[in-house]
Amino acid sequence: MHQKWLYTTEVEVETVNSTLSFYIETVEVSRLSALAFFAAGESQYKGQRFFWQNREKTFTLVGLGHAYKIENNDGNDRFDLIEKQWKELTKNIVKEEREPQPILFGGFTFDPKKSKKGEWDGFPQSFFSVATYQLVIRNDKTYISIHLITDKENSLEEFEQLRKERDQLIHAAQVKELKIYNKPIMTSYREPYKEEYLHTISTVTSLIKAKRAEKVVIARLLEMEFQDEVTSPQVLSHVVNEQPESYLFGLEHKDLLFFGASPERLVKVENGLAFSSCVAGSIKRGKTAEEDKLLGESLLNDAKNLGEHQYVVEMIANTFEKNCVHYKVPKQPKLLKIRDIQHLYTPVEGKLSQDATILQLVKLLHPTPALGGVPRQEALAVIRQNETMNRGLYAAPLGWIDAEGNGEFAVAIRSAALKDNKAYLYAGGGIVSDSEPNSEYEETLVKFRPMLRALGGQLHE
Repeated sequence: MHQKWLYTTEVEVETVNSTLSFYIETVEVSRLSALAFFAAGESQYKGQRFFWQNREKTFTLVGLGHAYKIENNDGNDRFDLIEKQWKELTKNIVKEEREPQPILFGGFTFDPKKSKKGEWDGFPQSFFSVATYQLVIRNDKTYISIHLITDKENSLEEFEQLRKERDQLIHAAQVKELKIYNKPIMTSYREPYKEEYLHTISTVTSLIKAKRAEKVVIARLLEMEFQDEVTSPQVLSHVVNEQPESYLFGLEHKDLLFFGASPERLVKVENGLAFSSCVAGSIKRGKTAEEDKLLGESLLNDAKNLGEHQYVVEMIANTFEKNCVHYKVPKQPKLLKIRDIQHLYTPVEGKLSQDATILQLVKLLHPTPALGGVPRQEALAVIRQNETMNRGLYAAPLGWIDAEGNGEFAVAIRSAALKDNKAYLYAGGGIVSDSEPNSEYEETLVKFRPMLRALGGQLHE
């Protein structure tokens, strides 16, 4: 099996209700596909898995099973409560320099005050888990950790069972690695509330002209239905193959899979350094290199898109100024080109102040003007009143944090939710005073494309 035992550790964790033991064992494994490991958990852990790969493809994370869940419905306090519980759970962990630590993975819904019924019914405002089996691929090395968090006094037998299952999962992933998944067969698609969406754009531009807000992001939904039930590995395999330039993610919660390929980092923290990305303003890719270049240049000189972009730059820079010892922001945006779309892009980085943390930055940055609007509270009020859907995790922070406070969150755009034999695709755009309903509608069609393609669909363009 080509695996090397690395370390086993046990710590005691004091929680509000009990004392827990946190057992960790990590092995290094050769030749293993992350997607194959995810797929190996299909029968045992369907509904309890996650997948993550960063944009640079230097870090891949897979989780099977829930060793521990942290979730809440506490509105504005939800970020602080997740951080507090995670710190309690990991404060006694002996940190090995070279090996992966336990990782908490999950996300915060876009707006805890939005209660519209739909595919997100029953999903908590904050949902995170520590995996029973955690795969990490970093620096060309693959590690698999077992996590057992229990209040039982004697867990030797249980842990031995987990070891056996780990070895079975590794074996299944290694021998079934080359599985090729067909695309789902779509039987129908529809655009719920299309007319309402177009009407909403007109309503929102009127509100902006009346100084109720400066910019508001309005999103809409595309619904697909399939001949057969679609599986999580099937969908993720196509997203991974087709969108290599993006953050790739999948999070299961019971019978729902939320997945996507986002170009946009919300925040990354590594050894006290913080990084964010201002991504706002977009245009399609050209059919030829010459057309692509002309479209990109037009975007770099477009007043509406540059204005949208500047809102995001100012807000993120302001947050970094308050939470960093020093920070830097380039004066001009550049182009971020991915398969279906090109964006205006400005990276921001800084050295964190001593008391600043990744989850505090997530709390302060979400939602950026690229996903909510300006001013933030006024824009959110307009979205709540006028948007026809519940965003759930769409356009929300999704990512991971380790026991030392390092981690990364992406903004979960270019995404979809899969439930039974239906998929719900999400896309939106920034509305300002001179926005036109039809051009905003066309922009959403471009943004639907990555997930639509992964699901075997095609737009009538």
